[in-house]
Amino acid sequence: MATTSSVFHRVKTGSKIGVQYDQEGNLIQVETREDEEQSVKLAEILELLLAAGYFRSRIKGLSPFDKVVGGMTWCITTCNIEIDVDLLFQENSTIGQKIALTEKIVSVLPKMKCPHRLEPHQIQGLDFIHIFPVIQWLVKRAIETREEMGDYVRAYSISQFQKTHSLPEDEEFFQRKDKAVSAVLDVQEVYKPQRKYRRQKDAGELLDEESRVHSTLLEYGRRYGFSRQTKQDKVDGEKASMASSSQATPSGMAEVSEEDDLQAVEEMRIKTLMTNMAAMANEGGKLTASAVGQIVGLQSEEIKQIASEYAEKQSELTSEERSERFGPQQQHRRIVTSLNKQIQQKTKHLEELQAKHAEVKTGCDEAKRKLFEATKQSEKLEKEMKSLEELEEHADSSLLEKLRALVTMNENLKKQEQEFRTHCREEMTRLQQNIEELKMESGRDTEGEKERNQLIDKQYNTDREKLQKIRLLMARRNREIAILQRKIDEMPSRAELTQYQKRFIELYSQVSATHKETKQFFTLYNTLDDKKVYLEKEVNLLNSIHDNFQQAMSSSAAKEQFLRQMEQIVEGIKQSRIKMEKKKQENKMRRDQLNDEYLELLDKQRLYFKTVKDFKEECRKNEMLLSKLRAKGAS
Repeated sequence: MATTSSVFHRVKTGSKIGVQYDQEGNLIQVETREDEEQSVKLAEILELLLAAGYFRSRIKGLSPFDKVVGGMTWCITTCNIEIDVDLLFQENSTIGQKIALTEKIVSVLPKMKCPHRLEPHQIQGLDFIHIFPVIQWLVKRAIETREEMGDYVRAYSISQFQKTHSLPEDEEFFQRKDKAVSAVLDVQEVYKPQRKYRRQKDAGELLDEESRVHSTLLEYGRRYGFSRQTKQDKVDGEKASMASSSQATPSGMAEVSEEDDLQAVEEMRIKTLMTNMAAMANEGGKLTASAVGQIVGLQSEEIKQIASEYAEKQSELTSEERSERFGPQQQHRRIVTSLNKQIQQKTKHLEELQAKHAEVKTGCDEAKRKLFEATKQSEKLEKEMKSLEELEEHADSSLLEKLRALVTMNENLKKQEQEFRTHCREEMTRLQQNIEELKMESGRDTEGEKERNQLIDKQYNTDREKLQKIRLLMARRNREIAILQRKIDEMPSRAELTQYQKRFIELYSQVSATHKETKQFFTLYNTLDDKKVYLEKEVNLLNSIHDNFQQAMSSSAAKEQFLRQMEQIVEGIKQSRIKMEKKKQENKMRRDQLNDEYLELLDKQRLYFKTVKDFKEECRKNEMLLSKLRAKGAS
């Protein structure tokens, strides 16, 4: 029995007996067996993909194949590798699409220089132990690529943002740019180079380039290697000829340093060049008569405007000179003060914007919550409407019409009750007003008024009793409606019965397939066990013959005894063979008998189905005839 029980611990994974397929041809898996190592590796793979940024791995509705293959496709796409393969991933793909996609992924991995080998059947069979190192390498490669491309993508996004949008600092910069440019142009205009000297025409031409450069700089009041020319330099320039003639080198200057000698030579060269210069006329400080006439001809308002502009320019120049005079420390303090003011303004503006943002966010959350509640209520009502429509389709039409009539009557009674209440309130208000008016007109009630009040009270009591009766009638109708509704709910609809029948058929098919497979396992085991017994007997017989052969051939008596034993063994084998043939024939006859019984049962089943069909047809004809008789009797 130990060997028999071991059969049930083996699983025949390749067996396709009793399997079922859906409409698309996919295999319906009734039972799945999971491996703990595979499950652990799958969890590690999903954690790696989630850490890398593939958040679709958290969706519970996707299969493990879609999560893993989608993550591999995403990693390969993120690596920015130039490959001539179209990695188009779709969820819930067919078997052909899955095989094609896995083959493409496997062909791409060697091009990416992946150190791990992977086969398509390992991905298709969800061999997560071999898939894990490949996923680990792809995730590492994707993270490295994303770090390399991060600065480029950020710079590109900033460039695209600046094409269509601008920050407040940029707008402020563009507003200040025009003013700064105009100020720079004004400063350049004021401090542009002015020609102070001009080389005389009768002076000789300078031969070397260095002398020409020095001469040009001296014309604009600049001395090469020295500070700007002062008034004393002008005086020295006018007396250049006298100074050049009287210039002599004393004998006591031999001990002067080399630097002083170079400076003296430079001074001599400059003075020599200045002898050929003539001073320019100062035309800037003089006004001609025509200019004075134009100024006088201007209107007084224009003169005031020009004067104010001049004062502004003068104040700007004064402030610039003052800033240059006081040094960078004062300028730094002013910049810090202005920046602190701007920080305070921006902080205040930021607080206002944050408060507005909080209010808007609160309103948005409230609106989202209301929208979610309304959507949920709408879906609930739609489901109830669909369920009611299904019940209405499969329920009895006469019962539904009766229920509709009762509901309509109930609604009419409620409406009449509401109208009657409104009318009673209006009538009571009107009567109370009349009573108050009459009391105010006459200080005491008369006999007629008392009788009238009694009539009113009597009418009120009558109407109140009538209202109570109507309420009782409505309550009775509501109870009847509730009872009918419960009866309708207790009866299963046609859709529910169909679903029950379908589930029972599926369960029966599954149990039948499992039973058939188990019987085949038992038959196979018994056959193999018998085969094993006969093979063991054959091996033992051959071993016995081999062991006794040499001893039997040693003498004639032993040889004859050995031959007799062999004949007995052969006779026993023949008897066993005859028994097995007889048993086989009996089983065959039994099979034929069962087959005949099965055919007879099939004939009975066909006859049963035909009888049921004829019975339904006769029932239908009977109902038609009964309906005609009822119609004639009613007419």
